[in-house]
Amino acid sequence: MPQTATGKPAKKIPAAERAKLDSRHLRGTLEAELAEPGGFPKAELPVLKFHGIYQQENRDERKARRAAGAGKAHTFMVRIALPGGVMTADQYLAVDDITDAHADGSLRLTTRQGVQFHGTGKGDLKPLVRSLHDSLLTTFAACGDVRRNVMACPAPLPGGARRELLEVASAIALELEPKSRAYHEIWLDGEKQSISDGDEPFYGDGYLPRKFKIALATEDDNSVDAYTQDCALVAIVKDDAIVGYHLLAGGGLGMTHNKPDTFARIASTVGTLGPDQAVAAVRAVAAIFRDHGNRQDRRHARLKYLIEDWGLDRFRRELESELGFALGDPLPAPRPHQHDYLGVHDQDGGGVFYGLWIENGRLRDDARTGVRRIVERFRPGVRVTAGQNLLFTDLDRGQIPELEAIAEAHGLGTVDGLPQALRGSMACPALPTCGLALAEAERQLPQTSRLLASALDARGLADVPMVVRMTGCPNGCARPYNADIAFVGRKPGAYHVFVGGGVAGDRLADLWKADVPEADLIPVLEPLLDRFAEERLDDETLGDFYRRVGEDGAATRRLLTGKEEPAWQHWQPAGFEGGRP
Repeated sequence: MPQTATGKPAKKIPAAERAKLDSRHLRGTLEAELAEPGGFPKAELPVLKFHGIYQQENRDERKARRAAGAGKAHTFMVRIALPGGVMTADQYLAVDDITDAHADGSLRLTTRQGVQFHGTGKGDLKPLVRSLHDSLLTTFAACGDVRRNVMACPAPLPGGARRELLEVASAIALELEPKSRAYHEIWLDGEKQSISDGDEPFYGDGYLPRKFKIALATEDDNSVDAYTQDCALVAIVKDDAIVGYHLLAGGGLGMTHNKPDTFARIASTVGTLGPDQAVAAVRAVAAIFRDHGNRQDRRHARLKYLIEDWGLDRFRRELESELGFALGDPLPAPRPHQHDYLGVHDQDGGGVFYGLWIENGRLRDDARTGVRRIVERFRPGVRVTAGQNLLFTDLDRGQIPELEAIAEAHGLGTVDGLPQALRGSMACPALPTCGLALAEAERQLPQTSRLLASALDARGLADVPMVVRMTGCPNGCARPYNADIAFVGRKPGAYHVFVGGGVAGDRLADLWKADVPEADLIPVLEPLLDRFAEERLDDETLGDFYRRVGEDGAATRRLLTGKEEPAWQHWQPAGFEGGRP
């Protein structure tokens, strides 16, 4: 066994780390493999992800193909990185064109304000990337062990603060973008570059231990779920200008069923910054993760585990050392809200913008045609929200009736009459394409959310704001663990049900019931809904009510249901007290 200079056995380098080290700064053998039939070899898949591409298969067809003796029919998911979710009308139309030319005819708006293509064939990958590049869009670093798409509250509200927030998001995205020329060489026929020590001045050969999620919010708008991010900046706004930021770190929702050493965590408030220190602070947090994150066990290779191991005091000391200046003390912030900005709103600089609800972010068939007609007719700016919806900007108020008529004609509808249980709902893609999915999500939530809406309406609760989320596995891509109600896939046709998060997005939910069959997802919630209807205070949300009647999950269930429940495996970190950090 290899040994270190001290004579101790050297740790074996895990496969995911070895793939990065051997990739020649993200080149690997991807270019050669593009010319070969079939999928990419397993060893190249970690490198492929850095280019915004996941190799997948249609799991609905798996049994039939096995029975027929056929191998896997590989297709690819391709993800666009859009800092702040911002596109021009021309860019959106180009993306829509690509959907027919090089994908399965559907678009998916992601929970991180990006856009995904599904069902892309191997031979379509290169022309797809080229078409995006020609529209000044990229898939580079939309996935992989680097900074992911940088999120920011996208609504162009009056005043300059939101504009400044998007500018800072773009600056952070550029600062932490990989500098390798591999993307241009492989996908855009760029000139081959010699590999030098300066090829990746920030990331080095090993990049990050795992993904690193960043978001920018404001004190009154947490529509990007800042408390679930590895690193977040919450802007302090006075007189329509950003005068500083709260710095948050250590959020993250990925976990593994039956692995109590993995857990969801709400980000901790580290300190405050001046408005000109934002980019440096995020870079420094990423640098600490790069240098000290766990590279031996990918289940623990997230910043939240490093902060749990170190404690917040040590993390702050390391951060200040990396920065070369002291942070301001943490300050209390007003409790935020997850605005969805659906409907008509006044816009910065005059005019209005319009928010259109897109169920689970999926645009196909008539709905996709409707959005295209809107963009072609009005030529608005287009912004993807963290709730998988669309904002159309730079409109005149007089255009809204025609816009809404187009939306309704294509089955998109408007915010009027939209039940809160649907308005605040969100799902990950899950089956049939995600290889990690244990249960349905996108295909199940429409039915479940409508049943929930009916149950709420029957109790006079239809107008109560509510965040409802469903994921096909415990990794948390649709951010379930800070929702009022969440359904997390446990196995085919069964889910864990969580309650107690809420519209502020700054606390974790509790496990309400485990292993619930999909037919029972709403019935298991009825005792809670009954008590909520009877005892709700004015303007109280479901998550707030749940927390008011009792902080301990098991005790709250007994109080609300009148039943003695079995002891549940505690899924949060030892000593975690819940609530705001």
